[in-house]
Amino acid sequence: MLHRLKKLHGMTLAATDGEIGKVKDVYFDDVSWGVRYLIVDTGGWLSNRKVLISPRSIRGVDWDNEKIHVELSQQQVKDSPDIDTDMPVSRQEEAEFYAYYGYPVYWGGGFLWGPYPVLSDDQIDAELVMRERHRIDTADHHLRSADEVKGYHIRASDEPIGHVEGFLLDDEAWAIRYVVIDTAKWWAGRHVIVRPQWITRVEWAESTVYLGLDRAAVEASPEYNPAVVLSRDYEARLHEHYKRSVYWEGE
Repeated sequence: MLHRLKKLHGMTLAATDGEIGKVKDVYFDDVSWGVRYLIVDTGGWLSNRKVLISPRSIRGVDWDNEKIHVELSQQQVKDSPDIDTDMPVSRQEEAEFYAYYGYPVYWGGGFLWGPYPVLSDDQIDAELVMRERHRIDTADHHLRSADEVKGYHIRASDEPIGHVEGFLLDDEAWAIRYVVIDTAKWWAGRHVIVRPQWITRVEWAESTVYLGLDRAAVEASPEYNPAVVLSRDYEARLHEHYKRSVYWEGE
């Protein structure tokens, strides 16, 4: 199911033996647009330390009660690598994080989660995990803050059309499926959504996202209503409009 990514903010992280803290932000990578970490403020419990939590540890999300359950103990979180979440997270720090928790790394493979298409532990080969864990490429790093990207300008292939209003999250694959665009200055407050894969590039220094779509195509696309749950029928019509293959048949 798809959810507004911003709904994660403020949700409580529940370990197997108590609460960890609340979600403050999300890191995603700008290549596959997978959600790589939740940034969790532990409050007074760990002297206001912020910790990273990988979606690999999540065993369930209670959206109604705003709680995320993880297969971790408080002690595991307390002893996890102390990473400054206010600074860019290096690939070396990520490698230490994954080594500590015993997770296979997400980079170095052809799928959203590395050598595996989904977060399925029964597909993990121990020898491959050890090999991939040591594939540290510090020159190819793409973690981004979801909070930072909100508000970025959106340019179609021919002219500006709006700004990033938010994201839609697939909470099964932990992937950003759509970028929500607010076109208020152009089309009287209309919202539209596009797939991250339809983005040609992001100029981070300019805070600008460039689409491989022209303004006319975006303007004629099915309107997105943030108050309505996104249906598979709507998604199919959206992909048909842009003459693109639907993502769920390719996974």
